[in-house]
Amino acid sequence: MLRDGKIWLANNDSGEGIFLLPRMSNRHGLIAGATGTGKTVTARVLAEAFSEMGVPVFLADVKGDLAGIMGEGTDSPDMQARIERFGLAEHGFSYQGYPVTLWDIYGKKGIQLRTTITEMGPLLMSRILQLNDLQTDILSIVYRIADDRDLLLVDIKDLKAMLNYVQEHSKEFVEQYGRMSSASIGAILRALVALEGEGGDVFFGETALNISDWMQVGQGGKGMINILDSESLINNGRLYATFLLWLLSELFESMPEVGDLAKPKMVFFFDEAHLLFKDANKALLDKIEQVVKLIRSKGVGVYFCTQNPRDIPDGVLAQLGNRVQHALRAYTPADQKAVRAAAQSFRENPAFNTYSTLQSLGTGEALISFLGEDGIPAVVEKAYVLPPQSRMGAISDTEREQSIKGSVLYTKYARAYDPDSAYEFLQRLGLEEAAAAEQAKAEAAAAKEQQKAEAAAAREQEREAQRAEAAKKRAAKSVGSTVAGTVGREAGKAVGGAFGGKFGKTIGGNLGASLGRGIIGTLFKN
Repeated sequence: MLRDGKIWLANNDSGEGIFLLPRMSNRHGLIAGATGTGKTVTARVLAEAFSEMGVPVFLADVKGDLAGIMGEGTDSPDMQARIERFGLAEHGFSYQGYPVTLWDIYGKKGIQLRTTITEMGPLLMSRILQLNDLQTDILSIVYRIADDRDLLLVDIKDLKAMLNYVQEHSKEFVEQYGRMSSASIGAILRALVALEGEGGDVFFGETALNISDWMQVGQGGKGMINILDSESLINNGRLYATFLLWLLSELFESMPEVGDLAKPKMVFFFDEAHLLFKDANKALLDKIEQVVKLIRSKGVGVYFCTQNPRDIPDGVLAQLGNRVQHALRAYTPADQKAVRAAAQSFRENPAFNTYSTLQSLGTGEALISFLGEDGIPAVVEKAYVLPPQSRMGAISDTEREQSIKGSVLYTKYARAYDPDSAYEFLQRLGLEEAAAAEQAKAEAAAAKEQQKAEAAAAREQEREAQRAEAAKKRAAKSVGSTVAGTVGREAGKAVGGAFGGKFGKTIGGNLGASLGRGIIGTLFKN
């Protein structure tokens, strides 16, 4: 709750309030502690206070019990004892609900929350698909090709169509983009099919979330608390973490630089934060660290909720100036080392031993150190977290349905639509290429038939010429034979008659005719 314009989170052992300064709250924070020590309640109390300041909040609801923040808390003897212990009545404590918008990427327990393949980007998409470095590089090239050709990748079928297109036309892309093996593209396609089976076909599509829709205030000027139902999503920790990282990246990319503000423009609570860093490669870790470092200047505060501070890489942990550390248990030497490291991360308080106190904290107790006016972390204090003003526990199905359909954003995101994107373009291109190929095939067949016809005509013309030449030779042979026979006969008669009289003349004529015809036949034969 708010007190004197500051976020009152807890009281120390002396009953003095411990406050988070609004203008320091975008310096990020850490809420850590073992299971059951009160991390969720701490996050809830902070979210209520930010909402009261008019600051929109994002919460991931991993257990399914945060939606109760929309309703008023209920009184009980235990609550009365806590109100009296903290002196809350004199500072305006009252049971109240807060404006809530429920979201769900599966569209079952909240407004459908979607993004597009293009907006997710190749780095985060590769993590969702669990690709190796080579496959990640190829996916990045596929994104580049799509971008160079102004092809929008909206849903999974768009990306599958793009991968198939690149595979079929790989030779065309080698010179400009490099070689892309069919085996790697096939592995990416198989990963996409698996993602479809996990519900990827639901949360990749349009209408994609416009992050500015989260920057709303509800009744009474309270900041809207956007709650993402993550009960089912958390079963796929990789998808959960990557999707929330995308949301954080969207905030970073879409919001303008504002510098230091009197209060943040939005606060983002990342529950089960260890999943964000699990199995993340160096490129992704660098991206996370960059976003956390720079998003402060966009007026966004990020609070990581996890069991142990060692779950957070040092580069990110160093950016978390506001810390709430609930109890840690040290059952093994590794646990003891982690507890000691957590204790040493605070400015020491001479009033108690931080290491031993950290292991003896009860539920709802914590070690707290917030940034002061000068930006320097305060000395650590043992503290007791205030109770929430809203209802604890889950809401009924009826309440959930009324909240979802009563939101002004319900109609905007309720229905999906499939725009003209890469899949449709490549379908048309494929039909055009098929038609062109069919036409080319028909033209080639016609040209081949034409060539065959021309060859046949040429052969027929050659045969006709040969027939004509043969006929000409036969005619010449016939004439020559007749003439030669006549000449030979007369010559034979003259020779035969001179030597043999009438009988010799006859014999000589016949021999001369035969000899003349034979000579002509030999000449025409050759």
